[in-house]
Amino acid sequence: MTTGELEGKVAVITGGASGLGEGLVRRFHAEGATVVFGDIDTELGAALGDELGARAEFIETDVSDIGQVGTLVSTAVAEHGGLHVMINNAGVSGKMFPKFLDDDLADFHQVMAVNVLAVMAGTRDAARHMSEHGGGSIINLTSIGGIQAGGGVMTYRASKAAVIQFTKCAAIDLAHWEVRVNAIAPGNIRTAIVRKSATGEDAARLEEFEARIRAQMRSDRPLKREGTVDDVAEAALYLAGDRSRYVTGTILPIDGGTVAGKVIARKEKPSA
Repeated sequence: MTTGELEGKVAVITGGASGLGEGLVRRFHAEGATVVFGDIDTELGAALGDELGARAEFIETDVSDIGQVGTLVSTAVAEHGGLHVMINNAGVSGKMFPKFLDDDLADFHQVMAVNVLAVMAGTRDAARHMSEHGGGSIINLTSIGGIQAGGGVMTYRASKAAVIQFTKCAAIDLAHWEVRVNAIAPGNIRTAIVRKSATGEDAARLEEFEARIRAQMRSDRPLKREGTVDDVAEAALYLAGDRSRYVTGTILPIDGGTVAGKVIARKEKPSA
């Protein structure tokens, strides 16, 4: 069900061609926003833009080049009359190694460029406009991997932890101009990011790897159902709109309770 909550608003979304980003683009567009979105996947991005039609504009964007992030913002302002919501969603996982001792750290600079530097640049560029036009909402996508310690994808975890700290700092710094900065920390949401962390594996091993990771996620999650892209989009809609006008500096996990604590094992009551 849609409510038209973002009618007349302009939103910029990075990494909007697939996964969580696609869900965000679709939901914000359905709620009445004009959406300018970027991605490196030109085929999927252009197809989504064509499908949505009016109030949706796709721009090929590699966020590791922060000048291209700035272009998304300037296009929204110049062609659509303003910017009310900025969602820094684009992210990469980095390669997973069985143990940290094997990690060659070869992807460190790329992961940090996409997951941290681009978020900082997107926040800055959006806030420069918002600070002179009555404020706005900036939403950064982090991960429960940045909250909860664990093995594997160490650079990814470090990058997402950095997004959390940056989000809180930016929220304090930008509050004077009524620019709200919050973060969403998804967890256990079925997207392609798990598969991408195991690049180089053959199809059978990749399927086995993902099944093992998903099984671990289920066992760690208090809520029984698996999270969806729509759950993340709903949280972003809340943070984007007027319902959250007194909310800033918040990190909102969308993870079925995973970071709240360990699942309590319960014995079934004996039948009568």
